[in-house]
Amino acid sequence: MTAAPRVVSLVPSLTEAVAVTAPGLLVGATDWCVHPAGLDVVRVGGTKNPDIAVITALRPDLVVANEEENREPDLAALRAAGIEVLVTEVRRLDQAFAELERMLVTGCGLAVPRWLDEARDAWAAVPPSYGEGRRAVVPIWRRPWMVLGGDTFAGDLLARLGVHNVYGELAERYPRIEPDRLRASGADLVVLPDEPYRFTADDGPECFPGLPAALVDGRFLTWYGPSLVQAPAALRAALR
Repeated sequence: MTAAPRVVSLVPSLTEAVAVTAPGLLVGATDWCVHPAGLDVVRVGGTKNPDIAVITALRPDLVVANEEENREPDLAALRAAGIEVLVTEVRRLDQAFAELERMLVTGCGLAVPRWLDEARDAWAAVPPSYGEGRRAVVPIWRRPWMVLGGDTFAGDLLARLGVHNVYGELAERYPRIEPDRLRASGADLVVLPDEPYRFTADDGPECFPGLPAALVDGRFLTWYGPSLVQAPAALRAALR
């Protein structure tokens, strides 16, 4: 019988995906990996500054990462130490489903988990409505102000829910745009997630007077994992 692989995750959403599917596989995760609650594994630093020595000492069979979340020099250092690294790329929902299955089945040797099928079903039940709803600006940071641009996973989710990202056609994925330009963009909605910047009712909406603000859970907007099961309903409720 082949021993179960030892896995280190450098991405919070991938950590949740592995932990929910097969809790015993994870031996390490970043300081930012807060789901599922009570996860008891060795912490290996941040997504952008993982401790290579700590990871190597864990002797993982596999490190799972993401091309946007993690830095190539860190991944190269892990490969140089003889560790297999599986790097995901997730910029669309269908890509998220394919990459999650690749990671769990091919990388970890698991069966397709029930939650992944449930997530596919939940999103398949959302009628296609791109461009038929509201036009939104989606800030992700302030000081300086940054917004969702083109080719982003979060933008694809919003499009599937009928919310057109005003800056979704830009080549730059996370452009810096000043608030006065955002207010003059023609948007009729501002979507404010609570990560990576923690926008709240008291921090963000005041910069867009007269524009409805939708405060959304960033985990449902930007994470690709078990949260995708509840994401359609949770986002639709927040965007009303």
